[in-house]
Amino acid sequence: MSVTVRPFGSLSTGEAVNAYTITNNLGASCTVLDYGANVQALCVPNKDGGFTDVVLGYDTAAEYETGHGHLGGMIGRVGNRIGGARFSLNGKEYTLDKNNGEACLHGGFVSYDHMMWQAEILDNDAVRFTRLSPDGEQGFPGNLKVSVTYMLPDEATALFINYDAVCDQDTLFAPTNHSYFDLSGCGRAMEQVLWLNAPRYLQITEGTLPTGLAALVDATPFDFREPKPVGRDIDQDDAQLRLAGGYDHNFCVIDTHCASLTSAVTGIRMDVTTTMPGVQLYTANGLGEQTGKGGRKMGHRGAVCLETQLWPDGLNHWGFPSPVLRRGEELHSFTIYAFKVEK
Repeated sequence: MSVTVRPFGSLSTGEAVNAYTITNNLGASCTVLDYGANVQALCVPNKDGGFTDVVLGYDTAAEYETGHGHLGGMIGRVGNRIGGARFSLNGKEYTLDKNNGEACLHGGFVSYDHMMWQAEILDNDAVRFTRLSPDGEQGFPGNLKVSVTYMLPDEATALFINYDAVCDQDTLFAPTNHSYFDLSGCGRAMEQVLWLNAPRYLQITEGTLPTGLAALVDATPFDFREPKPVGRDIDQDDAQLRLAGGYDHNFCVIDTHCASLTSAVTGIRMDVTTTMPGVQLYTANGLGEQTGKGGRKMGHRGAVCLETQLWPDGLNHWGFPSPVLRRGEELHSFTIYAFKVEK
C-alpha cells in the first residue's frame, strides 16, 4: 500500500497541480488531483489478468482547466440543478449563476472541480482534500469547511469517497462525484449492463429540471431492476428520453446498495453503495468530442455516470430530501465504488 505524488502541470494562473496515486497490494490504483479533487484515473483488475482504467480523464492540468463535462470532479456546493438559479432560505433570497439555461448546474460557472484543494495523505491508503468555501462563493451563504477523502483499501478493490462538511451559517450542501465510467476501457459504454435498485425516477422538464413527480419505472425504458444493457432502450420513442437525449435522470434508490455496472469485454463489475437517496444516471448525452488520456477520443454516449446525490432542485419540491445544512451541523456521507471480476 502506498501513496505517491507527482507534478501534474500547472494552471493558467501559474499554480502547480499535483497528482496523488493510491496503490493497494492487489495492484489497483486511483489517481486524484489537488485541482478540483478530480478522480483522474482508476485502474482495476480485469478478466485477462491485467488492469483497465475505468474512468475518463485528461493527461494534464491545463486540459482539466479548459475541458468540459466535469470529468471525475468533486461537485459542490450543490450538485445537479437548482431551478431559476435562486433559492430562499430563512426568509432571504439568494441568486446563483444561470449556467444551464435558467438553472444553476453543479454550483455555477466555477464548480468545486475547478478550484484548488489542500491535500493530506492519510495512512498510506487515502488522500483527503479540504478547502474553506467562503461566505458568498457561488452565491451560497456561510463559510463552509468541506473535505472529500478518497481511500483504496488493501483488502478489496474499492474506491471509498467520504464527504464531510460544516458551516457557520445555514446553507445548502449536496455534493457528488462526476466520474464517467467505461468499464470496457474501449468506448463500448452503452453495452455495459446496468442494475438500479430503484422503483421510481424523477420525471424532467425540457430544461432537465424535475417536474416534482417521482414516477414508477414499471413498463418504461427506466426500469433497470432487472439488469440490461444501458443502451438497449435509450433510443425508444419516449418523451422523457427525448427531453434529455438519453438518460439524465435521478433514480430514487431504496437501499444503500443501489447499482451495479458490468462489462462483458473486461469482466469488470462495479457495485455502488451510498448513503445518498438518489443516483443520477447520465449517459454522456452532452459530452462533446474531445481527446482524453493517451489520445483516447471521448464524446457522446462514450461513458456512464452514476452520480450518487440528493434529489435535484430539492428546495423547490415538496417531499424531496432537503439540501439544507444547518449552522454547526456536521454532514458525513459516503459512496463506495467496489470492483470485482466476473469470468
